[in-house]
Amino acid sequence: MSSTFTISARDVQEMARHWLSTPVNGYLGSDYGQDGKSMLQKPLENNEYAEEFLAKLRRDVPVFSALPPEMTRLEYEDHYPDKREIFLRVIGQTFQINADDI
Repeated sequence: MSSTFTISARDVQEMARHWLSTPVNGYLGSDYGQDGKSMLQKPLENNEYAEEFLAKLRRDVPVFSALPPEMTRLEYEDHYPDKREIFLRVIGQTFQINADDI
């Protein structure tokens, strides 16, 4: 008897929410989690830091490796003179990474 399990878009979005709300090393013995605030002072224009961030997401939550790249994007908005907001877009849902209430 075979059983199937379906992961919905909402499930994936909740996985992203959990990962975003967990600081790196938030679990003993694991580097699971993110440090999005560290990106605030780095140049995101060259995509290096954004790719590192998304690569860590894919390592920590393997289901993201199965998604097409356009389903998971990192974007930012600058608000002059001194504010940057960073967003993770996952299957139509937007999460503000540097927000205190992810």
